[in-house]
Amino acid sequence: MADQKSNNQDAQGSQDPSFSLQRTYVKDLSLEMPNAPQIFLEQEGPTVEVSINVGGQRLAETVYEATVTATVTTRIQDKVLYLIEATQAGIFEAANIPAEQLDPLIGIVCPTMLYPYLRANVADAINRTSLPALHLAEVNFQSLYEQRVAELAQQQEGGKDDSGLILPPGATRQ
Repeated sequence: MADQKSNNQDAQGSQDPSFSLQRTYVKDLSLEMPNAPQIFLEQEGPTVEVSINVGGQRLAETVYEATVTATVTTRIQDKVLYLIEATQAGIFEAANIPAEQLDPLIGIVCPTMLYPYLRANVADAINRTSLPALHLAEVNFQSLYEQRVAELAQQQEGGKDDSGLILPPGATRQ
């Protein structure tokens, strides 16, 4: 009886959902200081703009790449002090995950796992400029995901007409 139970678990075990991070890597990292060294003479404090984007793609049947990109633009008045763009990527294995759960997994869980690596890489790049440290704030990727889903739904709703064309944001029909 114990052997029968073990065989049933093995047969079912291959169908159990599984998810794991296989590898993380810096996919892109650029730092520009277009107004150095003159900008170092400025006395005014900088303003900082940060944008975060998430992406993902299927690489194989159960293998996915997820990315988190941060763009940090720091200005003093109208001059750029530095501009950093960094993309942290990861390869994830996701097997036997229901289709309706796969997009949130790639859009929420994966970026949440990658973001600490991105934050460290951005902080390290800024540290190498000899400027004061900048540490990116925590991000609620679930909220970003829900916002993106709502925007896509609104675009599809607003883009419906008899032609069947969906227009990109900002485009108008003539």
